[in-house]
Amino acid sequence: MKLLIINGPNLNFLGIREPEIYGKENYEALCEMIKDHAAKKNVSVELFQSNHEGAIIDKIQEAYLNKTDGIVINPGAYTHYSYAILDALRSVDMPKVEIHISDIDSREEFRKTSVTSGGCDTLIKGRGFKGYLDAMDLIIENKVK
Repeated sequence: MKLLIINGPNLNFLGIREPEIYGKENYEALCEMIKDHAAKKNVSVELFQSNHEGAIIDKIQEAYLNKTDGIVINPGAYTHYSYAILDALRSVDMPKVEIHISDIDSREEFRKTSVTSGGCDTLIKGRGFKGYLDAMDLIIENKVK
């Protein structure tokens, strides 16, 4: 099984950006945690982070062409307004889980709407880094389609 983990804008600044919301662990720590979990589950994982909407769309389309088995995506701020990412997610037929480190429902008003979640099978929010592992497990255990 092959999974793609996509992280959107500013997630490369984990540990720097608003640690009171996102925690003090950095992006490298998140990547290592994901890689370790994938190794324990005996799955292949590709990690991708970009601050550019088009690069994220290209990666989603590439995942489809490469026969990736599932996508875990944290679109960052694109969550709230990227219909282009929504369209890309809707166009690929594979399990997709949207993840947010913080609970977007308990934050600023504009963060309470996820445009991109309409292209995913489920949404995990507010579980910190562990939410990524939960999302991976949902796909690995075939609990999303």
